[in-house]
Amino acid sequence: MAAAMSVSAVVPPAAAVARTLLCVPATARAPREMAAEVAAAAALGADLAELRLDRLAGFAPRRDLPALLAKPRTLPALVTYRPKWEGGEYEGDDEPRFEALQLAMELGAEYVDIELKVADKFIKFMSGKKPENCKLIVSSHNYDNTPSAEELASLLAQIQATGADIVKIATTATEIVDVSRMFQILVHCQEKQVPIIGLVMNDRGFISRVLCPKFGGYLTFGSLEKGKESAPSQPTAADLINVYNIRQIGPDTKVFGIIGNPVGHSKSPILHNEAFRSVGLNAVYVPFLVDDLAKFLSTYSSPDFAGFSCTIPHKEAAVRCCDEVDPIARDIGAVNTIIRKPDGKLVGYNTDYVGAISAIEDGIRATQPTHSTTSPLAGRLFVVIGAGGAGKALAYGAKEKGARVVIANRTFARAQELGNLIGGPALTLTELENYHPEEGMILANTTAIGMHPNVNETPLSKQALKSYAVVFDAVYTPKETRLLKEAAECGATVVSGLEMFIRQAMGQFEHFTGMPAPDSLMRDIVLRKT
Repeated sequence: MAAAMSVSAVVPPAAAVARTLLCVPATARAPREMAAEVAAAAALGADLAELRLDRLAGFAPRRDLPALLAKPRTLPALVTYRPKWEGGEYEGDDEPRFEALQLAMELGAEYVDIELKVADKFIKFMSGKKPENCKLIVSSHNYDNTPSAEELASLLAQIQATGADIVKIATTATEIVDVSRMFQILVHCQEKQVPIIGLVMNDRGFISRVLCPKFGGYLTFGSLEKGKESAPSQPTAADLINVYNIRQIGPDTKVFGIIGNPVGHSKSPILHNEAFRSVGLNAVYVPFLVDDLAKFLSTYSSPDFAGFSCTIPHKEAAVRCCDEVDPIARDIGAVNTIIRKPDGKLVGYNTDYVGAISAIEDGIRATQPTHSTTSPLAGRLFVVIGAGGAGKALAYGAKEKGARVVIANRTFARAQELGNLIGGPALTLTELENYHPEEGMILANTTAIGMHPNVNETPLSKQALKSYAVVFDAVYTPKETRLLKEAAECGATVVSGLEMFIRQAMGQFEHFTGMPAPDSLMRDIVLRKT
């Protein structure tokens, strides 16, 4: 098969591609509740429901299946009775399980799932009694890793040899580049007109669940709600439909996303997907949980992977990974926006510094008397906590506006390195506790201290905050961090990280699309959804 990420370039045209179905697993413990879940899935807009029989407590097939599969049904049914050895909850012998699956077929189930390990045995058990209108899914689940492309191709051949109507392969990502091999298999199957469900589990495999319509997957799973997942890191059906606009994803859809670690907290997918939709752009924006940036960018090298937001801890590595870097981003030493040009070259920009500095300036102007023609940062002592990508952007921006910049960091060597670059003193966080050479200072936290779930953490004590007139926190989950809450209690003007987030995102949108950002819409989305 082809190298890792030329796959999107060889996807057949949209007209040749069947729509990827959205399946909601029903995982309730009682049949009546399971039936209610199916009805709720139909109301959400799902295409079919998976009845997870192994989840039912005290399941009696002849009593419960006729009720679960009674017609008219609100949705087609995929019946699964997963054994413990394949990640399910059924612990008995094969024969009673086979009997239940065969009964489901006789009662009109549209799909039945059987595991590859026992597929031949099950097909022999059925002895040709499979109804015409029931599709047999033969599945393989790997909860440890994602095999090589060659091993996946061999597994595909094994499943096809059973006579499966639909192939299902689910693997586990140890790194995000693993997903590219599943995309290759999907494209290969699409070319050969082999229906396949190909998904990669856990956070690093999340993109497989959203992007499978682009690569021709037969279906994807979305849970009814958070807490009702049937597999690790399964998104909700509502998010697939409303956030990722999965119904509109096809072979020609451009892919954008946020590269980070962690990345699950990010509101960027909500913001950019709605903004893309508002201008009619055929694009989707997804979270990329990335460990090795260079490896990620070289693996997903197709022009269809068209642009990326870059967050902690990859902003500095992004400078080295780009073929061209905007001069301001190069001076800062951090890139938060990467664009892939049609020739494949990567260009890096930084929209953090404008977003953050303008947010702080406007925060000051709204609450403190300022001179209209000069920046309210000019001549002020501006303390930056953190020496990573965002710290560099804030330090650069503040210096450009005439502030006297001080760098404080947990690791003194990193603080010193950035201090030397911008011509300002360096402190440790411990030293910062007792640092108050003057009143009216400005503080900007650019670290992840205080970010969800560690909401009780703060980079500086409340006592130390009394020396600051203005406090900015780049963390925006939660909206009011402990740092901002305590700073406000001390009488400081506080500026939320949400403002920086909105403004840098607008800059990114313009780089991604070449269009003006829908300012009021993006602001409304962020304030509504956070």
